[in-house]
Amino acid sequence: MKKLVIIPTYNEKENIEKIISAVFALEQDFHILVVDDSSPDGTAEIVKSLREKFPLQLHLTVRKIKDGLGKAYIHGFQWAIHNEYDYIFEMDADFSHNPKDLIRLFEACKSADMAVGSRYSQGVNVVNWPMGRVLLSYFASKYVRFVLGIPVHDTTAGFVCFKKETLISIGLDKIRLKGYGFQVEMKYRVFKKNLKIVEVPIIFTDRTEGASKMNGGIIQEAIFGVLNLKWKNLIGKL
Repeated sequence: MKKLVIIPTYNEKENIEKIISAVFALEQDFHILVVDDSSPDGTAEIVKSLREKFPLQLHLTVRKIKDGLGKAYIHGFQWAIHNEYDYIFEMDADFSHNPKDLIRLFEACKSADMAVGSRYSQGVNVVNWPMGRVLLSYFASKYVRFVLGIPVHDTTAGFVCFKKETLISIGLDKIRLKGYGFQVEMKYRVFKKNLKIVEVPIIFTDRTEGASKMNGGIIQEAIFGVLNLKWKNLIGKL
């Protein structure tokens, strides 16, 4: 079973070598695809140099246009399907997701179609976020769950494992949301296909190096994108 971890990057030079090394230090065999959005800080150059050490496990694609997290992941998903990976993971570069939890996600996904690394399935498990951001994220997930009916506590989670067949079945060409709304749309489309989603409780730790990509436009897209998804489903155009 081939396993690929997709790590989208933009200006992650402080983290990228350490996160790659941490994944490759795991007992199970994970490959990595870094999808870099032409980082001006040299992130892609660091990955290129590491490929000399890990020529079979480490892969890199550089996109010329920086047009959102969702677009970067879609690019990675299509690459993974083309290269016949069986299990495909989303993970951040900044260690907010513990690489050791990849094994737990993989084991959970064996008996499901999608496994979500959840911050909120057993209380609130977030470290180093200011209270305002914790509340925003927590109630955003509650809002999404209420509007869309997704049976997931952490609807905006970005630490996820998919079976290849899951990504094929939902139709990647239909995905429209780009920012954090992308994470919601992926879960909603899996849910609407009556596929099995499981949550794996994790502890989310905010980055200690590099800069967050969160901004007001991303939050706005997530709020109104959810309503648009609901409307499309109601009129049969999801």
